[in-house]
Amino acid sequence: MRGSTGGPADLRSFNMTGQDTPMSQISDPTDRSRRLLCSGGLAFAAVQLTGCDVGPWASAEDQSMRRSNLPALSGATGWLNSPPLTSDGLKGKVVLADFWTYTCINWIRTLPYVRAWAEKYREHGLVVIGIHTPEFEFEKNVDNVRTAAKAMRVDYPIALDPDYSVWEAFSNHYWPAVYIADATGRIRHHQFGEGGYEDAERVIQQLLAEAGQLGVPGGLVSGQAEGVEVAADWDTLRSGETYVGYAQGTGFVSPETLATDQPRAYSAPTHLNLNTWALSGTWTVAASGIRSDAAGGRLSYRFQARDLHLVLGPSHKGATVRFRVTLDGQAPGDAHGVDIDAQGNGTVIQQRLYQLVRQPGVVSDRQFEVEFLDPGADVYVFTFG
Repeated sequence: MRGSTGGPADLRSFNMTGQDTPMSQISDPTDRSRRLLCSGGLAFAAVQLTGCDVGPWASAEDQSMRRSNLPALSGATGWLNSPPLTSDGLKGKVVLADFWTYTCINWIRTLPYVRAWAEKYREHGLVVIGIHTPEFEFEKNVDNVRTAAKAMRVDYPIALDPDYSVWEAFSNHYWPAVYIADATGRIRHHQFGEGGYEDAERVIQQLLAEAGQLGVPGGLVSGQAEGVEVAADWDTLRSGETYVGYAQGTGFVSPETLATDQPRAYSAPTHLNLNTWALSGTWTVAASGIRSDAAGGRLSYRFQARDLHLVLGPSHKGATVRFRVTLDGQAPGDAHGVDIDAQGNGTVIQQRLYQLVRQPGVVSDRQFEVEFLDPGADVYVFTFG
């Protein structure tokens, strides 16, 4: 599992001197463990590259977890789609607690299943609770969570957990993470990361039957997915989640020495190796991300994956930032993602994940570049699928 490494072994972290230093020397290990599976695409890709078999992220047979009761939800600072819920008040119900943060691509790809379970079993005693524990500062904003939930059709109860209180009560370390408790409040199953959908749904059906529910629907949901929710193409994925802020950044190869928390002009080398990236134009590199300080700022990345996403946002509320994407110097055409057109044009309006590339057919390594036509774009992390 992810947590001990920052990705493929050749990726390094930049620091203030421009010298390569191991990620472990500048990152808080506890903080990185929180990203274990929302960096999980990277973990899977990195392990695939080394030929290791990771298997399922976690098993329902973990006896320490099976002895646990559903922890208190009192640490939630607010609720969406529901009045406040309590663990004691949920006795008699089967409860599925799903830890998420709305920019996490690994969670987004599980959503078709969680959403379908909530609908299928709602009238048969299942309560799905989405526990939103944010990764980025902007994800603590309730309006942002509300907007994301509406756009993603998350209509089941949402517990807001900006202080990680519920996260800590569960001793959780992962996005996404699912915990399923029976009608007595005992946790009977958990799943960390993507996959394991058939096992999880069979557990739901079993626990509803144990609770005395009649007419529990049989069969398994298909998890109909479209757009960014489509499962990753793991067979062709050779690029991993890459943060661009100096606290966790990896693979940065612009020749200029990094200037932290202040504007600086950067340039891109003529050639990028796989899984490296560069800036050109004037940018400010902060701990959690980078900001384009002038029109024409460019960000380049050489990647191999079917899908490429960026977590982006305007630097000022209500602002919009136009941008244009190219692949190998050309408009993306039919390889464009859902958030741009075939000419590569898009607009940053909200702080969220943007899908910029979805390659049809044969997947090979490509050079991605995004040019921000207006100043004021905040960029946080690349993810792939």
